[in-house]
Amino acid sequence: MPSRARRRSRALLAASACALLLLSGCASASPSEEGAASESSGTHDVEHARGTTAVPDDPQRVVVLEPLELDTAVAVGIVPVGAAVASNVAGTPAYLDVDGVEAVGTVPEPDLEAIAALQPDLILGTEARHSELYDQLSSIAPTVFIATQADPWRDNAELIGEALNRQDEVSDLLSAVDERCASLADEYMVDGQTAQLIRPRDETTLSLYGPVSFAGSLLECVGFTIPEQDWADGLQADISPENVLSARADHVFITATDVDDDAEIPAAIAQNADAFPSVTLVDTSYWVSGVGPKGAQAVLDDIEAFLAARR
Repeated sequence: MPSRARRRSRALLAASACALLLLSGCASASPSEEGAASESSGTHDVEHARGTTAVPDDPQRVVVLEPLELDTAVAVGIVPVGAAVASNVAGTPAYLDVDGVEAVGTVPEPDLEAIAALQPDLILGTEARHSELYDQLSSIAPTVFIATQADPWRDNAELIGEALNRQDEVSDLLSAVDERCASLADEYMVDGQTAQLIRPRDETTLSLYGPVSFAGSLLECVGFTIPEQDWADGLQADISPENVLSARADHVFITATDVDDDAEIPAAIAQNADAFPSVTLVDTSYWVSGVGPKGAQAVLDDIEAFLAARR
């Protein structure tokens, strides 16, 4: 029969082993814990551009490859672990006010190794941009694709809300955007006034954004009219600086990286000041790149400030 000291030694060893198991996460779960884990690991089916995919009900490690997906996720309180960025140096847009989002390549060229290293449980991308990567992405984690970034942004946001299992929250955010538009339209009554959004691309190209575009749709929802152009899918029209007079409007908004630097106004517009009596620089990071509910409110903040200043 073992001595009392030996029994005590064995008891201490058993207690130590149990403590190590608990610290390492290897302890057996109770029936209630197993039930909670099973419930949290539930899935729902989402129909998207590449078919139907079962995705987690409560995704914890989301990777996004499109600005709309990043904005929408943050808007409903989900901070992705990784995001493709607009360029190798841009990082997460400041207007989102979030930290800890790892860059996983650029929007046109996501980095598959960086994505896999983050061990995502859900990946969101775009068929028009990432079609060739779908099989590789879906082998890493369940993957949902919107069809194209050129589709109406509200429709795309709703699909992302479904993928994140936050449909009602996204619907409420979109309703809030529409309600604010209606409020601004009632307060400032800009019906009959035209507005143009211009993005300088380089020395030879100016892009105009139409009524289907993200910011263009917001300009129109507060009551402005965007002058007719030969729009590509209602989204965009490119002109040369020599044809800048075709972009005339009562109010012209020009995207810039620094809204306080008038040097970012294209020379073709600055040299035709009489034809462009109202020119305002706006932040590219949300007027063009920040598609989503949070970006929409940021654009509406700028529009409201502009209209209030002109009273």
